[in-house]
Amino acid sequence: MLRVRVRGAGVPPVVLGSGDRLLVGRAPEAALAADVEGQLRVTTLTLPRVAAHVSRVVGEVTVGDEVVRLRWHGSTTAQLSSLFDAPGGARRVALSQGMGALLDEGENQILLLRGRQTADGAFTDLVIVLDVEEVRSAPVAPPDDGAPVELDGDVTTKAPQLERFSREWYVALALAEPWLTGADDYPRPASNREIYERVLALRGHAWNLERPQRVDDAIRAVARLAFGPADDPFTATAGRVQNVRFAVGRRAAEVRLVTTEDLDLVTAAMAQGHGLNPGKLLEAGSH
Repeated sequence: MLRVRVRGAGVPPVVLGSGDRLLVGRAPEAALAADVEGQLRVTTLTLPRVAAHVSRVVGEVTVGDEVVRLRWHGSTTAQLSSLFDAPGGARRVALSQGMGALLDEGENQILLLRGRQTADGAFTDLVIVLDVEEVRSAPVAPPDDGAPVELDGDVTTKAPQLERFSREWYVALALAEPWLTGADDYPRPASNREIYERVLALRGHAWNLERPQRVDDAIRAVARLAFGPADDPFTATAGRVQNVRFAVGRRAAEVRLVTTEDLDLVTAAMAQGHGLNPGKLLEAGSH
């Protein structure tokens, strides 16, 4: 039989055994009325101080006799990482809506990007740890803390985003392009000149980005939104812009400040002569 311990900073601890099912999210109780698989015992875990853009149910953990399955339901961006006794000894995968994964024996971590809201309204990452172990004894029942249950949570809001087609949005697109296209083995982060030239190619006009300081300013704005003030690499660590640029580009792609669809849109706009007005493609597609 298997036992799964769920823990995290500020997260109420939960212990699951074979035959248990756990719903995790901002307000997972609302999903209890949905169809339940078989005769599984269902438990909910409400994440504290989560941002309003976190889904009411982000994940579902099902504990069988031999395997533990994770099903990701939320639109919130997250990563799953684990350590195990194998060549390489680790794995790290991005979780997307509808994705399933088997958890490894030992420690598994789910990193909910920008998932926790701080007192000053900023956002930080939220870590949920699931320890999987094989036991011979009967499964341990999850604790009942007697806390009142809110049966209907607020509607999930949108995560903070860059203004589409803004200068910062185009800079984020140029900076994150290696991760959006799968070419993230690029040997170095793009220079200010390369970012300027890429924005010029994608839009036909690049504001004042021919000035390196304006590119730096735009990257700093992207970093503040992508990481949050507490984890902003420009303020958390000392160093030149070039030293953290790779991290900002990867993070912008991970939290979907810019997407592959955005890149396809502006590329198609230039090919069709829209250039400065890629929104015309959106309007045309809506009719």
